[in-house]
Amino acid sequence: MTLTTKIDPTSVFLVSGGAKGITAKCTIKLAQQHPCKFILIGRSEILDKEPDWAKDCLDEAVLKKSIMEYLLSLGEKPLPINVQKLYNKIISNREIKQTLQAIQQAGGHAQYLSVDVTNADDLKHKLAAIVERTGPITGIIHGAGNLADKLIEKKTEQDFEKVYTAKVKGLENLLSCIKPSQLEYLVLFSSVTGFYGNIGQTDYAIANEILNKSAHLVKQRYPECHVVAINWGGWESGMVTPQLKKEFARRGIDILPVEVGTQMLVNELHTANQGTAQVVIGSPMAPPPAPLNPELQTYRIRRKLSLEANPFLLDHVIAGKPVLPATCAVSWIVSSCEQLYPGYRFFNYTDFKVLKGINFNENLANEYIVDLKETSKTDSQEIIFQAKIWSKTPDGKINYHFSIDRVQLVQELPTPSTYESLNLAQDNIITITGRDFYQETTASLFPLFHGHSFQEVTRVLNISPEKITTECIWHGITDQQQGQFPVRWLNPYSIDLSTHPLWIWMQHFHQEICLPAGIQKYEQYAETPTNTPFYVSCEVKAKTATSVVADFIVHGAQGQIYSRLLGGKGVIIPTQSLRSNS
Repeated sequence: MTLTTKIDPTSVFLVSGGAKGITAKCTIKLAQQHPCKFILIGRSEILDKEPDWAKDCLDEAVLKKSIMEYLLSLGEKPLPINVQKLYNKIISNREIKQTLQAIQQAGGHAQYLSVDVTNADDLKHKLAAIVERTGPITGIIHGAGNLADKLIEKKTEQDFEKVYTAKVKGLENLLSCIKPSQLEYLVLFSSVTGFYGNIGQTDYAIANEILNKSAHLVKQRYPECHVVAINWGGWESGMVTPQLKKEFARRGIDILPVEVGTQMLVNELHTANQGTAQVVIGSPMAPPPAPLNPELQTYRIRRKLSLEANPFLLDHVIAGKPVLPATCAVSWIVSSCEQLYPGYRFFNYTDFKVLKGINFNENLANEYIVDLKETSKTDSQEIIFQAKIWSKTPDGKINYHFSIDRVQLVQELPTPSTYESLNLAQDNIITITGRDFYQETTASLFPLFHGHSFQEVTRVLNISPEKITTECIWHGITDQQQGQFPVRWLNPYSIDLSTHPLWIWMQHFHQEICLPAGIQKYEQYAETPTNTPFYVSCEVKAKTATSVVADFIVHGAQGQIYSRLLGGKGVIIPTQSLRSNS
């Protein structure tokens, strides 16, 4: 299906900040796909003719040398600030003319208007004259903006006004010059900073969040207008300096390629996106971690649980009772640790034990408690916790449900290695595929009781008495289904899925089943893909009459390791107990 827009050759877009930077590149891309009329406004003045001393000076060093010689010829000292001022004027003029030329070459028509968007009277007067030639303005792209990044205690009133007025007062002035009722498009260039926040950018966050809310308000009042506030992340050019780009990379923040971002703008103007008033295009702006308090802390976190709040539990029923997966208990602990220390990320845990588990039946406790105890921490490196989940019975008896001896958070994850024993060859010993592993009709072969939330093993690639290799895919479930156990860095659902190969191995060779009892060590290097195949190599380390121990390596097709679950212990149970009363 071809997506359409209301843009035609008679459409007129007023673009603030549109002659330079990212907004200019977006406008050029729009003109290439929808050639129409553009009025570009900015504070910079455009020169009819470039000075002779600047001609053919394309290199920065050459141009600055020519500027210095020009100032000396006037009897002025070539102070760096004066040289830079003239340099910026020449470069700005060239960029404006290049933008106008690129729009013309794309088949559009562009005019530049030197005006400050924060000056309402001047804006209204100059726009009135130009509109007589172009016709009524049918769209606004508000891309003007300023930065004055500083910690809040160092910001001045002038800093705030500079940042705030360009965004907020600028929008107010634009909408006072053009009646919203005549607009077909209102596109506001906002920022992920307004959505997530960012250190040193309180004023920028406020201004952009006002743009976000303004988009929703305009959309409510003028539903026929295509309104969208685009919360852009950092671009490869524009306001993102090389230093800032390096910092983004260190913090795991993706940078948006210009070609990709500009096309995303065009896509947002398709009629299919008419109902979306706000969109985020970029990574969360996670703040850098604060310095650690050297004193070791303890924490107690209380939570009420219910079956109604966690629909996924209906896909994890054992012997007729919904049971909390061990992987959800782990994610509960890990997420609690991570939320205490923003900027630190979970890497591994050791010695996880299932003590009593949690069954969602009539005996569900009033509340469950996570106790976290810091055992060591090193600033900018790692934090180590001990953890337990417990509850009290009505008569005051304590039940311990799960424990982890050591949870490690780090600032930077180590580089993962490649799985050396990779073997994705197919031996065709087990030919069942996909959700047939989970069907009642095949229960006698492979009794995987897990419902949709925890499926699926796609196929068994190969199997031997020592190892089983499977292809898996987790299709994702809604936030509502995840309930109190949302997917974050740790995905309890795909981790549970990653242990299913052991069930298949057990049934194939021993006609037995097992339930998790503990894990010696788990480490995570990357998120397991969603809606994309991944592979689990399950190496069986020991098998007795009552238990089994295995290592699970979760990896990609080339052997890149996403995570490793080492020393996973399962307790063998009678087959008939799995589905009794279910």
